[in-house]
Amino acid sequence: MSIEARIRGDIESRIRSGEWAPGTRVPTEHQLVATYRCARATANKALTRLAREGLIERRRRAGSFVAKPQIRTAVVGVPDIGALIAARGETYRWELLSVELQRRAPEGFPARSGGCWLALSGIHHAGATPFGWEERWLDLAVAPGAEGADFAATAPGAWLLAHVPWTEARHRIGAIGAGAEAARELRIDSGAPCLQIERWTWRGQDPVTCARQVFPAAHYQLVEDFTPRQ
Repeated sequence: MSIEARIRGDIESRIRSGEWAPGTRVPTEHQLVATYRCARATANKALTRLAREGLIERRRRAGSFVAKPQIRTAVVGVPDIGALIAARGETYRWELLSVELQRRAPEGFPARSGGCWLALSGIHHAGATPFGWEERWLDLAVAPGAEGADFAATAPGAWLLAHVPWTEARHRIGAIGAGAEAARELRIDSGAPCLQIERWTWRGQDPVTCARQVFPAAHYQLVEDFTPRQ
């Protein structure tokens, strides 16, 4: 094992184990040089790699610090936020804020005579921190069981993944400033940088759900692995 890999492994193990919590100052390059008896370039390379992987944050003139964990999901697909938060070692909690029946179809779906939608809003929590704010509409013609579901106990996205299969999905992803409602519920400043994910799913020709999720910028990463066509 190279000295660089050893430095990275030692620091990563302390972060993963919880010994070094988010915000903990990481040893400087000079301290790593003294501890591992290596060149400064080797220490710099190890810290740069850890920063690129999202484990530490390097601040000019201030040093390096353990970064707050981020959720990483594929750009495509419909993730279960609760499962993703639990997978990174934090306690997940869904908080239902509102639920009502609506006749108006959400943006992206055509209006339908006699159509009825269940409109919900709530907060995804990671530990004691509000992680993301969500608004969601469910088509009761496709998901009739949703009207009797206990969405105070189960997040609507998780319920849908378990009960209503979908065949097509569309995403719209953008950087926004937090609106007044999202800022209040996420305990951030109005206008703070956020990632907004809007998602529509269908089963055949029938709409299933439309969701709008807002995450503070530091909480979420979108990742897509792919290989070029030959």
